[in-house]
This record gives sequence, structure tokens and C-alpha cells, in this order.
Amino acid sequence: MPSLVSNLLPRLESKTLGAFNAGPNAFYPYYDRQSLVSLPASVCHWLGVPGFGAPPLRDEILNAFGGPFRHVILMLVDGLGLEQLQRFTHPAADQTGGRFAFWQQLLQEATLAPLTSIVPSTTATALTSLWTGQPPAVHGVLGYEMYPKEYGLIANMITHSATNFVGDVGGLKRAGFNPESFLPVPTLGPHLLQHGIQPTALQHISIARSGLSTMLFPGVNVVPFRSPSDLWVTLPSLLQARTDDPLYTYIYWGELDELSHKFGPADRRVDLEFSWFSTLLEGFITEMRAQAHGDTLFLMTADHGHLHTPRLSIQELRNHPELATCLHLNPSGESRLAYLYVKPGRETRLTNYIQNTWPGRFLWVPSQEALAAGLFGGGPHHPRIEERLGDFVLIAQEDAYLWWADRENPLLGRHGGLSRTEMVVPLLGLVL
Repeated sequence: MPSLVSNLLPRLESKTLGAFNAGPNAFYPYYDRQSLVSLPASVCHWLGVPGFGAPPLRDEILNAFGGPFRHVILMLVDGLGLEQLQRFTHPAADQTGGRFAFWQQLLQEATLAPLTSIVPSTTATALTSLWTGQPPAVHGVLGYEMYPKEYGLIANMITHSATNFVGDVGGLKRAGFNPESFLPVPTLGPHLLQHGIQPTALQHISIARSGLSTMLFPGVNVVPFRSPSDLWVTLPSLLQARTDDPLYTYIYWGELDELSHKFGPADRRVDLEFSWFSTLLEGFITEMRAQAHGDTLFLMTADHGHLHTPRLSIQELRNHPELATCLHLNPSGESRLAYLYVKPGRETRLTNYIQNTWPGRFLWVPSQEALAAGLFGGGPHHPRIEERLGDFVLIAQEDAYLWWADRENPLLGRHGGLSRTEMVVPLLGLVL
């Protein structure tokens, strides 16, 4: 089927937020029916049940994918931005033999559409939008690290622990945090159950009971897997066991993201991991087609892309004590989209320091200005969003970032910012 990228990408490229300026190369979220926020309602559409959350994707996308279907499978490949998918599937990138032929055939038969991620372009925030159908301004999960003032600490929003605590998964419960009641909006699982759809989530065993999963998956049958091989045997077995029942199956695959963080998104390890993923995906599609009934829609998308970010000591907050004295809390959010909590009377000193130390590398805007412009989506805003966003949003330009943890910086790949590479994600759909 024809790709929708050439038709729909220009709309994303031309998106603005009025007079709000996030830098010359900023790529803004398209919350109006062409972002991850619209996927839950679209899944409901393809399953033939009432919508949920924000309106579904644009008609061009909904109609291209067809439906309704008895089964919808949504695979989220963490970190696989559209640019990286295009690079992986280009003939010049195939050094392993066979991968290109598979993807060429798949892209001819499938439909590929471009979407934007949300802001910040990061996993905790994106997955919350995928399971609530709401933008970050509404659901209130505003980054990997966040300051929920009511608990008196900066929290890791994936492990649900204090951000500097190691190995303390779920430790926020000791401060009174309840992941099942933290969100102010409903999640997708109970909605699907109410309309006769069984939702299932397949996740690696290391995160299957994580804090974030607990928060997002009420009413969802969580099935852990131990390896990619385990996943691709378990998935068809689950589908074959429930052939007569309508199903929504969500799969989270995180290896690509982990390698991209540690070694950089262009590292050969990342390329080889995608080749292995492609081989197993091809086997699954072949197996499903052997018993195809045309009633299953397989979707693949991502939460964000990855940008190469070299390790530079000038990007580390511990080497800037003058800047640190302007803040009454460590930054939170993302290293490429940080929320700054400024001591009263230090605003000018702070902005002068940023401008003189990193000329052209960061753009800082009052948090209320970014919120009012719709950077985090429309309302009704989460009641605690102002304290979670702090005073300023520090928007990285090019490959800049701010590392504020008091430990060595291990990362060569990052996301969370507003570059095209981070913000544009694929939505690939294939009827099986």
C-alpha cells in the first residue's frame, strides 16, 4: 500500500504554536489527531467500540488501515523514531543480508504514517498518553523525572522511586504514593473490558510489575516474557488460544532504546539488534499469514526517537556551581527539556549565565508561557501542573543537554527534546 509519509509529513513540518518559539529547528507536537495521544481512540475505532480519550487519528490514517478488526496488536518499539526506521530500512544500511528484502516487501504491503510524539518526547510521558488518550498537560506525567510536590521529592516516573535512590522500585509508596490512583484520568484497560475487549500487555519480566506498569495497566492481563524468542513464541500462542474473542494486545520492546542510550543510536550494536528484531518479526508475520483470516491489525509505533549526544563535561551541572546556586531544587524533566526551579531574585543571573556559558545551545522560556502555548497539550490542565513544570523550561538546541545527577554521565544517546529526530515516530499497520 502507498506510504502516507510524503502526504502527511509536511503538515507536521509546518506546525507552529502561534508566537511561541522553541528554537529554529523545533518540531512541535501535533496533538490535533496526528500524535500518539490519538492512538487509544483509534484502537477503539479499529476494534469497533466507542472511543476513548482524545479524538482518533485523522481520517486519512483511519481509512487507510481499514477495519473493524477482531484483534488489534500494537507493538511499541522504544526509541525507534521515523528517521531511524528509514535509516535501518535503507539498502545502504543493510549489512547483515536479508533484512532489506524483508522490509522492502513489508513496506509495500503495509501502510506507514508519520505521527509526532508528545512533549517531552520520553517513555514515561508517552506511555501514559498511550494508555489515557490524554496529552501531558492533562494526565500530569511530565518526564522521566518529576517533582510531585505533594510527596516532597523529585521522583523517577518509571520506577516510582526517589530519583537518586538505586534499586528502590516502588519506593514512593512509603511517601503515600499510590500508582493506581495517581492519574486524574481513566486508563484504556477498563474501557476495553467494559466493551467486551480483553486487553493484554506483553512486557519483559524485568518491568512487567514496575511502578509505571502498575499505574497504566488496571484491568489489563500482563504477560511477562524473558527474551525476544520467548516473546515471539508466546504472542502467537496467546492469539491462537483466543481466536473467537476480540482482543487488544500491547507489546513493549525496549532493547533498542537501552542500547541507543548507552552506545548512541548509530552504534553497530543498535543496528544488529534491529536486524535480530527484524528476523523475529518476519517469522511472526509469516506464521500469522499461514493462518490468516484478515481479522487482525498489526501496528508498530514508537514513543520517541534518539539523538546522539557526546559526553561533554561542560554539559554537567556539577561543573557549574554558579548556576546551581540560582536553583532551589535540582532540575527535573529531561536532560533535553529541563524544568528549572529558580530562587527568587536570581532569574536574571540564571538567564545571563546560560546565555554566556552555552551561547545558542539552550533556549529558556517561562513555564507558564510554554503551557499556555500548548506545548504540553490543551486542557483541562492537571491541577498540579504549575509546580511540576517549575519556573522555566530549558529547551536544548542541536545536541545539547544538561546532566544534573551527581554521578558519571554514561549516555551517548538521548531524547526528550524537540528535534525532528526525537519527535517524529512511525505508525506502521499491516492486516494479517
